[in-house]
Amino acid sequence: MNEERIIELEIKQAYQEDLIQALNQVVADQQKQIGKLEETCKLLNDKIKSLASSMADRPLLPLDERPPHY
Repeated sequence: MNEERIIELEIKQAYQEDLIQALNQVVADQQKQIGKLEETCKLLNDKIKSLASSMADRPLLPLDERPPHY
């Protein structure tokens, strides 16, 4: 009975080690994806700031101004 219990515990330990390895891989992949997303967000933020500063130099058109073809 004792030997069966030891074998059962060793099997459970092996499954747990496999699960931990799989979960570790998932976490590593997610961390890579988060890094890429952060970089994308930074680039988009920089682009928005650049566009906003270039738009600040342009004069605003009045909202009720008719287009020239009227």
